[in-house]
Amino acid sequence: MTIAPPQNVLQLSATGQVEVQQDLLTLSLTTSREGADAAGVQAELRKALDAALAQVKTTAQPGQMDVRTGDFSIHPRYNRDGKISGWQGRAELVLEGRDFARITQAAARASSLTIGNIAFGLSREQRARVEGEAQALAIERFKARAAEIAKAFGFAGYTLREVSVSSDDSGFQPRMYGMAKAQAMSAEAAPVPVEPGKSIVQVTVSGSVQAR
Repeated sequence: MTIAPPQNVLQLSATGQVEVQQDLLTLSLTTSREGADAAGVQAELRKALDAALAQVKTTAQPGQMDVRTGDFSIHPRYNRDGKISGWQGRAELVLEGRDFARITQAAARASSLTIGNIAFGLSREQRARVEGEAQALAIERFKARAAEIAKAFGFAGYTLREVSVSSDDSGFQPRMYGMAKAQAMSAEAAPVPVEPGKSIVQVTVSGSVQAR
């Protein structure tokens, strides 16, 4: 028995966009060491990292400023003959949260590390809320477009066949005042002024409907 292919099926998609202020700051503090042996370099890195942890953890608060260690690596240096001539390593401490002042002030106390990078984004709560708004917009636009297209083809309405939902966000470049200077000097000098940008959260609803 041959099954006839479905008739009057329309493929379409619609998007919903919401612009929102970035509310999450990720600030990394780093240091590097070089030496003749790997154990010595590792010990120096560990000493600097432990000192910084002791200085910043006193003001840590879940969600407002979380503290975690990042990259910790040691690599050999080679001479022209391809033999190991020494060792170099890098350690990283990451401060992340919604309290920008708390984070930058804590970074300023970490005298054994320097600021390596600053990035802004959306917290989990902010992302979930905004994605919900963008999704509602996308669904309403999908429904309106489906009804409009079906009517244009002379149908009274439509029924939903299948649908998929996807989301993404893109951020505007934030302002990072004094960033170049901050990278070249000890973080102990002063808190780095920061200003977040905005992100656009977009949800796309696509699928097919049966015109009827």
